[in-house]
Parts: sequence; C-alpha cells; structure tokens
Amino acid sequence: MTPAQAPLPPLAERERTATTAAERRAGEPVAVRLQGVRKSFGDKTILGSVDLTIHRGEFVVLLGPSGTGKTTLLRLLTGLERPDGGEILVPRQRTVVYQEPRLIPSKRVLGNVVVGQRRSAAVRAAGTKALDEVGLSGKQRDWPATLSGGEAQRVALARALVREPELLLLDEPFAALDALTRLQMQDLVGDLVARHRPAVLLVTHDVDEAVRLADRVLILNEGSFAVDVDIDLARPRDRNDPEALRYRAAFLAELGVGRDATHHLGRSTP
Repeated sequence: MTPAQAPLPPLAERERTATTAAERRAGEPVAVRLQGVRKSFGDKTILGSVDLTIHRGEFVVLLGPSGTGKTTLLRLLTGLERPDGGEILVPRQRTVVYQEPRLIPSKRVLGNVVVGQRRSAAVRAAGTKALDEVGLSGKQRDWPATLSGGEAQRVALARALVREPELLLLDEPFAALDALTRLQMQDLVGDLVARHRPAVLLVTHDVDEAVRLADRVLILNEGSFAVDVDIDLARPRDRNDPEALRYRAAFLAELGVGRDATHHLGRSTP
C-alpha cells in the first residue's frame, strides 16, 4: 500500500521565502527507510505493510487517533519492538525524548545530560555546550528536583543532542507542559533541528503543533498512512495565517473533527 500525496488546496500566490520541502529533501541522504513493515499483537494488526522514508534534516510529524500504532512505530524505530515482517533501516546514532523527562534524581543536571558516556573533559564540555544550546547555562550543578517542567524537558533535549543523533525521535515531549512553555519548547526544538539537521519523527496529537513544526505530516490510521503531505509554509509560521489554518482544518477533518472528514485530504488506496 503506497500513501497518496494528499491534495490540499493550492497555496496562495505570494513571494516564496524558502525552498519547498521536496526540494530540501532532494539534497539530503536517507536516514530512515521502512519497507513492507508489519506488526501485530495477537489477532490485531497494528501496522500493515508500511513504507516510509525520512531524509536527514527532515522534520516529520506523525498524527493519528489513539490506538492506531503511532507509539508502536516509534518503538520499532528505537529497536524496542521487532517487526513481524518487512525491513527497517535506521542510523546507529538515534535518541528519544519522551513525554516525561526521565531524569535521574540522584544525578545533577550535567550528570543527567552525559549519563552513560565515559567521563572525560571533552564529554563534560560537550554536555555544557548542549545545556547552553537549550538555554540552561549555569544549571550544570542543579538537582532535577529544583527544575520546572520546561527546564527538565530542556535537560532531556540536551541529553539527546549531546549524542549527536542522526535520528531524533520525539514521543509527545510537550504534552505535559503549560501552553506558554509548550510554545517556547516548540520554538526551541525547531531551532535545534535546523542547526543540527538530524532526521526527526515527532509523535503528537496536537494538530497546531504539527502545522507549526513539520516539513511533512503523516496521519496513521487503520494500520497504514492515510495522509502523507508536505507543509510548504515559510518559517517562522503564524498559526493565524490563512494557509496554516487551511492545513489545520484539513488535518482535523482527516482525523474526524469537523464536517466532511474526507473532503480536504486524499486517502491512500489499496
């Protein structure tokens, strides 16, 4: 089954300030390739012959109703689950940021960033630099218990970045944050990805988040990708821009929110 490229309404005629997502992909190596990947639990098929390619530097957001296999796909990419069939190719250097920061209470902030790595001056310097990048300069010796939710999640991001991943997997990392902190973290992640250029797969239920961050949006439903569409909007993005609102309405419709759930976006066909 091959996902159809979803036909959104044409973009308004205006001066373009950035290349399209397809043009950006063209010059980048492939970081992730899934071919015919299948996964079932008992008699229930979660993923049925899924194909997916993600290029280095590409920010892909995965949407879908609960229970459609988003977390299963993420676990397959991390190696925590094995497919029942098909082929998965991923880079060796890959890291995950979860909804919870998962910091070790008995280690200070810098210790959490470099946990699992050999102790050396170079590793400590890299950890300190990563903390600087996420806006936590001077927090190296703080304890996790003293951090706000947003600060703790920044530490989790620094821990991912210090490993210089070719693939960054984000499992609803902003879901537990308040609205303002969530927007700040979205901006931070967008900036960091633009700077470091890993391939990114973000799993979220937040359509606004998808439109704000993604180069490309996938919607997973009934074991396959119902939608695979590029978001060709210049950055930074205004959520009230008419074109952004059209993407938002189309994705919500595809997810069954609002009227005519199949009008705006094409579906894949067997």
